[in-house]
Amino acid sequence: MTKGKDLSDYRRNYQKSELMEDQVPDNPLQLFQTWFYEVEESGAMDEANAMSVATTGLDGFPKTRVVLLKRFNEEGFIFYTNYTSEKGKAIEADPRLCLSFFWPVLERQVIIKGRAEKLPANMSDGYFDSRPKGSQLGALVSDQSSVVASREVLENELRDLEAEFAGKEVPRPEYWGGYLVRPVAIEFWQGRPNRLHDRIRYTLQEDYDWKIERLAP
Repeated sequence: MTKGKDLSDYRRNYQKSELMEDQVPDNPLQLFQTWFYEVEESGAMDEANAMSVATTGLDGFPKTRVVLLKRFNEEGFIFYTNYTSEKGKAIEADPRLCLSFFWPVLERQVIIKGRAEKLPANMSDGYFDSRPKGSQLGALVSDQSSVVASREVLENELRDLEAEFAGKEVPRPEYWGGYLVRPVAIEFWQGRPNRLHDRIRYTLQEDYDWKIERLAP
């Protein structure tokens, strides 16, 4: 067995901000918007919209991967993917999932529990049409999560499609589209000194109000 690397001394003291109950709005989407814009305005992260999506796979194992958030509003959080991918099949079988954002520049995390539902076709069409043509063709080439013989196979298929759709619009394949994740709980985590981090959790109630609680760090 290799010796490996001891990471025990990887520590930092978090002290950039605080998160107090009297500072938070009644609706967590408002706080998410504030935090997101603050990360953007910091200019220190290339993709503030990068988020982890955790699902329970068909094999019973949880799996997390990073995707890009493309929109958020009062209903929830939207991302796009291949519906026939491992991720898509997992969501079809169990739409409960977890989204998480890590913004180290401001010493913050956001953890979202929710249920995913497919977007209407016209919304997926609109986003697909806005993508660069190369990304559109990539969605046609990739049978996402399936085994491929080599990189060359993908590149050859892409060249064939580039020729086929030269000067033409690329239609959105039916197996590709968006999900809206409707949150049922959102936790905001703010790093604090001495590991006494601030954790504020919003939980959706039956009357659609949000219950606000502080969690121990």
